[in-house]
Amino acid sequence: MPELLYWKSLILGVVEGLTEFLPVSSTGHLIVAGALLDFNDDKGKVFEIVIQCGAIFAVCWEYRARIIGVIRGLGREELANRLALNLCIAFIPLAALGLAFGKLIKTHLFRVEMVAITSILGAFVIFAVERWYKSKGRTRIETVDDMRPLDALKVGIAQAFALIPGTSRSGATIIGGLMFGLSRKAATEFSFFLAIPTLLIASAYQMIKERALFSVADLGWMSVGMVAAFASAFLCVRWLLRYISTHDFTPFAWYRIAFGIVVLWTGYSGVVRWAA
Repeated sequence: MPELLYWKSLILGVVEGLTEFLPVSSTGHLIVAGALLDFNDDKGKVFEIVIQCGAIFAVCWEYRARIIGVIRGLGREELANRLALNLCIAFIPLAALGLAFGKLIKTHLFRVEMVAITSILGAFVIFAVERWYKSKGRTRIETVDDMRPLDALKVGIAQAFALIPGTSRSGATIIGGLMFGLSRKAATEFSFFLAIPTLLIASAYQMIKERALFSVADLGWMSVGMVAAFASAFLCVRWLLRYISTHDFTPFAWYRIAFGIVVLWTGYSGVVRWAA
């Protein structure tokens, strides 16, 4: 039914928008949601590219003034050049490993059970880093403008762990940033900025690769998903920036554990046949 397809696209768009920039793994949630909605075929995978673009456009809109300023200042302003260089450096580890092992990872690790396990393991990483972060006192890097190329490289290496589904790209970069001396705000904002080239380039690559699966007939329901992802991501980004000013990331760790346990239990008990 066409109406059902629109509802599925709306739900998945909201899931993508709410999870892309939180440390809970959007890929993992889309794998689970796609399985529940029976929307994990080739067309569903293409749709994930579309809604991912919607989510990243929300960050571009939220930081449009800063992005325009960096573009205009390239080659002339030190801060603009530094941020652009840092983003390029941070992007390299994930890009290199993704090209080398991406197909292998998708073949063997893109499974619901793997998402549940890595979600739980990631929660304990968050607990450990938060405990260490609170015990060490002041941070070394208060803003994104204070970051040096070596800092960007370290965060980029952390982001590469997000190739494993369930890890969370934003979680890896934010928690990695805390480990490497960034303040909560600097780690979170650099994660947002790094998402722009990372997700846009990845989406463009996948769109070119899977272009045969795109059809004008799909424009309507895909547009619904993209708009839903944009709106929910925009609200989520603004909420997260307010949240980190007075809170830590341990609630997300507890959520990851609950999410992983529910997925494993439903699969083990037969409530949901995840393998299907």
